Formats: sequence, C-alpha cells, structure tokens
Amino acid sequence: MASELRVNTLKDASGNNSVATSVVSNGTAKAWMSLNGSSFALRDSYNVSSATDNGTGDHTASWTSAMSNANYSALYSAGVKNVITAQERLHTIAAGSYRIETSEDGGSATDSTYVMLGIHGDLA
Repeated sequence: MASELRVNTLKDASGNNSVATSVVSNGTAKAWMSLNGSSFALRDSYNVSSATDNGTGDHTASWTSAMSNANYSALYSAGVKNVITAQERLHTIAAGSYRIETSEDGGSATDSTYVMLGIHGDLA
C-alpha cells in the first residue's frame, strides 16, 4: 500500500516556515542526464523526455517538464575516460531543451563517451 503526504505549509518545531521547503524546491536540479555520446545511449536521467543525436558531437536534451524560460543555469561536462581532450560548447538553449556540442582540443567534432548535463532554474 502506498502512502501519501499532503501539506499546505511545512513549519519547523518553533512554528516558523521551514527553510527546507524553499531549499528543496529551488536548490535541486530540475533536469539532468548522463549520456554515452559514442554509442548514443542515456545511462540515466531525470526530467529528460528524450535525447537527440544531431550528428557527430552534437546532442540535444529535451525536458519532460519545461523550464519557465531559457534563463536557467546549465552545468555540463564531456570527456572520454582517462582522456582530457574533449571540449564542450553550448549550441542552443531553450525553455524545453538544451543543445550541446563536443569536440577535441583541435576543434574537430567528436562523440564523447561521457556527456553530463545538470539544469537549475524554475520550472514552468
């Protein structure tokens, strides 16, 4: 049997509004993914409805629940295990998706084994 907890206001022991509510709501990642760009397979994700392979070193993550606008923060990294030659750059940021490109140090597009992305901001 599943349990459900519903509250309108969360208060601390002194009866004050809880800081935990705003920290949990505002401070957690609203979307994230771990993608194998070489075999193009999502290892794991949260709030990612799909990932698109746009070509060599070019990937788009789309959100299940969109952000309120395109003014959110994105933290990302890419690389190949034990090799530090992959670089990444933002291609397109939108309320419903984020497009990232990865390349070698010389600038040639490459599919990185590890493409990680974390999104922070307000959901729509």
